[in-house]
Amino acid sequence: MRDRAVNSLFGVVIYDGVEPIDIGGTVGVLSMARRVLPRVESVTIAERRGSVVLAGGLEVMAQASFADAATCDRLIVCGGPGWRTQVKTPAMLDFLRKAPSRHIASVCTGALILGAAGVLDGHTATTRRMAVGAETIAPLAALEEMAPKARGVPAAVVEDGPVVTGGGVSLAIDATLYLLGQVYGEDAAAEVAAVIEYDRAYAANKAALGHFKIG
Repeated sequence: MRDRAVNSLFGVVIYDGVEPIDIGGTVGVLSMARRVLPRVESVTIAERRGSVVLAGGLEVMAQASFADAATCDRLIVCGGPGWRTQVKTPAMLDFLRKAPSRHIASVCTGALILGAAGVLDGHTATTRRMAVGAETIAPLAALEEMAPKARGVPAAVVEDGPVVTGGGVSLAIDATLYLLGQVYGEDAAAEVAAVIEYDRAYAANKAALGHFKIG
């Protein structure tokens, strides 16, 4: 069993147009994790501190900016329709290329932003499998265009070296639990899953879509 007294800071990267469920699946899980892992901390990071308008109009506050973000143990890039702007935003791409973290992760279409920054080059990764609404191409297919040096696979979670990517939408929960397991062990991740009453879904998603560790 790994030491649960280890301090761990998770940075959650947000931007205008993030899907609220992605923040719920990351920050929400990390908040509940503190019930059994009290040394877990999280910080929301955006290009600038202050208000960030999510998809649907909900406003949240970024606690840190790209310029002053602390070094994080895990950095998680959220997804949402705003990814289309972020893949062309120099500040975002430069921040990810110089990420203040030893490990970098994404949930849902956050992988497309990592791909545009070159972070996924030479790695296997996943993202949302289906096109939604007005989308003409599924994000998993778009990943191959955005990051031709990466290999996209359908999965709940993929770990390839220092990069972890999670599948679409609610699988943000699975990816965050997986990251907690990296730091504190699988038993701790399973306990957090039980605390949020997601243990059966976590096991089912793992069995159906797979958790893949490359190399």
